[in-house]
Amino acid sequence: MSRITILGSGAWGTALALSLNRRGGHELTLWAHSDELAREIADAGENKLFLPGFTLPGKISVRGDEAAVGEAEIVVSVIPSEFLRATFTRLRPHLHTGQIIVSATKGVEEHSLLRMSQVIAACLAEIGTGLKLPIGAFSGPSFAQEVAQGQPTAITVAFDDAAVAARIQAELSSESLRLYTSTDVIGVEMGGALKNVIAIAAGVADGVGLRHNSIAALITRGIAEITRLAVACGGRRETLAGLSGVGDLVLTCTGSLSRNRTVGQELGRGRKLPEILTGLGGRVAEGVLTTRAALGLASRHGIEMPITEQMELILDEGKDPREAIRDLMLRPGKEEH
Repeated sequence: MSRITILGSGAWGTALALSLNRRGGHELTLWAHSDELAREIADAGENKLFLPGFTLPGKISVRGDEAAVGEAEIVVSVIPSEFLRATFTRLRPHLHTGQIIVSATKGVEEHSLLRMSQVIAACLAEIGTGLKLPIGAFSGPSFAQEVAQGQPTAITVAFDDAAVAARIQAELSSESLRLYTSTDVIGVEMGGALKNVIAIAAGVADGVGLRHNSIAALITRGIAEITRLAVACGGRRETLAGLSGVGDLVLTCTGSLSRNRTVGQELGRGRKLPEILTGLGGRVAEGVLTTRAALGLASRHGIEMPITEQMELILDEGKDPREAIRDLMLRPGKEEH
């Protein structure tokens, strides 16, 4: 039995707790950012705000204290990207040698342009004691609601050390959650983060009334765009053809449960971004922040990202979505590869 603490009591963190509970064999803690929120979830017996309708078994301990992190052997981080640094800065005194950290957040920090595992590593380095823990990435096509339901789902888990990846594979895999291992942490994280930007674009296309031809083109050119940047950052091309790349991209661009696609749809229908984000009720659409960070990385590496550029103009400058699509279509002709 392993002691596992899941950091983040949103839909994804709650769904992972439910999946691991069904698997059995672990001592599970779902960590909320405050004692008050933890009590609310525990008293209700479900996460009414983010994942209503799913009973949380009593075997899952819901806590808001920092000690819950220090007691874990495996820490699974599902903290939204914009709060990740502050959360690990708060929790770092309770982390210690022997722990394994799995990052399941899909994003890039806006100002530093760091991947989530890099943000966590930077927080650990600030302890001043030289604490170095294995930090990996966990990503793939996985809507929280379907994971919570126990629908078959396949995900990639990546660590620099293949043996650590294999351990996490053994610890988290079940009849409904299948894990594949990788040593390409960069590729897995970049695929998981950048697909959210393309999902916003796919939603925009749907929102303005475009159909299957247009969406297929966006997905295909989107994976080309994602792959160019991921490879420039040190990822492997084949990783982007796998679950954490093309698999997650297809799901997020086409699935009705995708928050990023929903944001794009509403933008395409003429609604303003602040109103759309307020309507998410506290849920996070990571692609909004990742769009800016992706362009920062693209500029650093000299990578062309035309879809991402147009999404940034829509999100930050209020460009008309139809004009953005027109500008994409009228770009100079090029070879496909």
